[in-house]
Amino acid sequence: MHSILNKIKIFADGADFQGMLDMASKPYISGLTTNPTLMRKAGISNYTQFAIDVLKEIKEKPISLEVFSDDLDEMILQGKKISSWGDNVYVKIPITNTKGESTKSVIQQLVNSKIKVNITAIMTESQVTEIFEVLDSKVPSYISVFAGRIADTGRDPMPLMSNVVKLVSHNSSAEIIWASPRELLNIYHAAETGCHIITATNDILKKLELDGKDLDEYSLETVKMFYEDAKQSGYTL
Repeated sequence: MHSILNKIKIFADGADFQGMLDMASKPYISGLTTNPTLMRKAGISNYTQFAIDVLKEIKEKPISLEVFSDDLDEMILQGKKISSWGDNVYVKIPITNTKGESTKSVIQQLVNSKIKVNITAIMTESQVTEIFEVLDSKVPSYISVFAGRIADTGRDPMPLMSNVVKLVSHNSSAEIIWASPRELLNIYHAAETGCHIITATNDILKKLELDGKDLDEYSLETVKMFYEDAKQSGYTL
């Protein structure tokens, strides 16, 4: 479909039930992720029921589901429960709780129980270094670095992403995720740094059809859009 898809895996990020099923059916989507914020925006009130309904339909591709407790011990219990819902489930664990306490011990216990994890909300190399110590090369894991949010602060995330890819290179089961992309170009950025995966919401995924589009043609389409919108609005001077 697109040459870039041969260089990096794309995970669909969202919480709309039908949208998740649609994305899962597409061959270029390798997995799915969601989080409590996306679920709240989608109006989901029953976390367990939503997750189980999704997992009944999507059984092959990996799905990351997040714990929501702020207590470290409770995170472990939630992680074990969420993991039990399906073999394709990765348990998302934030890098700290809201008090800034490291979840390293939570990750270690889950990994020791052979539970696949997705460590999320990471923004520094030191955070990756800290949790990488407790990962097991025999237990698949994702390390989600929020490159988009790093870029929002005026920092170029690419050097960091390149460094963390090198850091995990000797762990065959750990994969780096470029999380929170802001535009289609970020897929190319992520691939350039060697990231294994990029998550993307539907609005970004829709832009894949623009990949390599002729810019003169795109310019003309934009002019026509402005003209038609002004015409339909009945503007006069």
